Amino acid sequence: MEQEKSQSIPQNPLAPSISSGDANMGDAKNDPLTTKPAAADPFDAAGGKNDQMFRLFLLFMMTAQNSSVILVSRYTRAGVAPEDLYVINDMVMVTELGKLVMAAALEHNHTGGYLLRSVKENIFDRPLDFLRILIPSLLYLIQNSVLYVAISNLTAPMFQVTYQCKLLTTAIVSVVMLQRRYSMKQWICLTTLGLGVAVVVLGAREKSTKKEEAGEEKVDSANAQNLFVGLSAVTVACLCSAFAGVYFEKVLKRPTTDGGRSRAPVSMWMRNIQMAFFSVCIALINMRREAGERGVTGEMDGNGDAMVKPFMHGFTMWAWVIIALQAGGGMLVAAVIKYADNVLKGMATGVSVATGTLASTFLFGTTLSAQFGFGAAMILVSVYLFSNNMPAACGGQGKVKLEADDMKTLLPK
Repeated sequence: MEQEKSQSIPQNPLAPSISSGDANMGDAKNDPLTTKPAAADPFDAAGGKNDQMFRLFLLFMMTAQNSSVILVSRYTRAGVAPEDLYVINDMVMVTELGKLVMAAALEHNHTGGYLLRSVKENIFDRPLDFLRILIPSLLYLIQNSVLYVAISNLTAPMFQVTYQCKLLTTAIVSVVMLQRRYSMKQWICLTTLGLGVAVVVLGAREKSTKKEEAGEEKVDSANAQNLFVGLSAVTVACLCSAFAGVYFEKVLKRPTTDGGRSRAPVSMWMRNIQMAFFSVCIALINMRREAGERGVTGEMDGNGDAMVKPFMHGFTMWAWVIIALQAGGGMLVAAVIKYADNVLKGMATGVSVATGTLASTFLFGTTLSAQFGFGAAMILVSVYLFSNNMPAACGGQGKVKLEADDMKTLLPK
């Protein structure tokens, strides 16, 4: 959910914004004094081509990020001995520290170098407004933690497909908390999405039952997976994502006042600084609370006792890759929403699931059934049509952007 908020549209801070340069260009085009009716600008074609190439670049980057973060996370958890695994809380805390640094850098740039003044105005001078971010921070921390549990117990394709259920949970929570209304087409898409998830899950359960009846056992306990634990973790993650997104939207849409007078809304980057700060604090508390439950390294200390895993134990090169992908993912989503549209975001979701599934088949030997393919197709089509009209070739109205209020809470953190 980390995208730049346009100052020109304060009432809708998460909506896909238009830069001031684009806005000025629009005004110039509508001004009869500056319009040249018959003049052909030789740079128009080049500009359109560059814009198209930039959108394709964003599509490629978002697809690569969505696929890579799941595959690399799965790689670092599967087939690794328990004593060599990193502690999930450590991974989450370091990731949030990375987000804090990146958000601070972007806020520094956003304020023209007045980061400290922005921190004073939006944190120290308004502590109650600052504390409102504690709730979504806690929910997002839980979400990020259980996602690693889900990845450890589900195949990469199963996780990517079932996690799309966050669209359904977010829509339901939006109706309850924000009294938001959806069209009949969108409810049909949400129903189809739920049925698609059911088809995928039932197919996985049937496959798991057949393996148990055949007496197939996993030799390596590090590779053992629990379908119930994985699906429960995905469910918790979807619910946390829904409640956190809707609550965060309410905070952003809440009028900001200073002594009874309206003031400029808090920037998106400052909100992310606040959330990352609370997430780091909560992770530190968890580290203290779980001091005796961190696991052991397999080595002995001077007294002959098993050594408890130290901070950042098991942080290999691939663990740092995950941190970079997670920390930069929100910034990438911000760029997609700002410079592209929901069609591109929907395409990235579908392509990333297909790419992740194909890569998982080669990297982890994942076998897929026709039932999985059918359920996955139902889910991806539903996700795409929820935020976009049907293509004109299929009898629809073509590419029409969804209202920003309908999609803002669906954006990942």
